[in-house]
Amino acid sequence: MATAAVNKTQGNAGTKRRFKLWMMFIVLFMGWAAYTIFGQMQQKNATGVKLNTIQGQIEASIKETEALKRQIERLNDPEYIEQLATKEQGMVKEGEQQIFSD
Repeated sequence: MATAAVNKTQGNAGTKRRFKLWMMFIVLFMGWAAYTIFGQMQQKNATGVKLNTIQGQIEASIKETEALKRQIERLNDPEYIEQLATKEQGMVKEGEQQIFSD
């Protein structure tokens, strides 16, 4: 009977040692997994910020393109060209006299 009690305590000690090693492995693995997940979350957030910035730039470019297209359409209009010539360039039609205001 004494040998049975000794064998149980030796087996129990080995089981505890294996359990501690297994738990240490699990804790280390969970720590690595948490570190990886948080790193990926930070990278995702940084990528999201870059995406929003680029989408804003795209929208601004689209608005600018539309404004330039409208200006091109207006430059094909003879009345608009006449307005530009008279108001901004100071040109006058034949037979008209330009009036300078101070």
